[in-house]
Amino acid sequence: MKLPSPARAAGFTLIEVMVVVVILGILATLIIPKIMSRPDEARQTKAILDIQSIGQALDLYRLDNTQYPTSEQGLKALTVKPEIEPVPKRWRAEGYLPKPPLDPWGNPYVYLSPGLHGQYDLLSFGADGMPGGDEKGADITSWNLDRKP
Repeated sequence: MKLPSPARAAGFTLIEVMVVVVILGILATLIIPKIMSRPDEARQTKAILDIQSIGQALDLYRLDNTQYPTSEQGLKALTVKPEIEPVPKRWRAEGYLPKPPLDPWGNPYVYLSPGLHGQYDLLSFGADGMPGGDEKGADITSWNLDRKP
């Protein structure tokens, strides 16, 4: 009587695994640098959209109260009725924004009223959180939204 031969163990050889790892490494070196720059672009775009949205809320505040919040009242005036003069007489009970806005890097937006570039200035200092800067750290401003930093 002949004994059955043991079945060959199923699996990958070391060479096959090494080839797959090398291929994945090559793909990663080509793709990852392109993907890694996207979050910075997305944050800059979000800051631009936030500034436009906050600007619309400021315009609604002005329509209701005949003037923009002062620098001292700040953007908080869009979420909580200001108690600092001039106290708005027709402030909306639900507010103008659901919560005080932070830029995509977690910093508060800078608000000045009256502004140097219009009735108000609204800006984010970008990724570096400091005035000025370039590329990722460039300021994103309400008076220059047509150009991307």
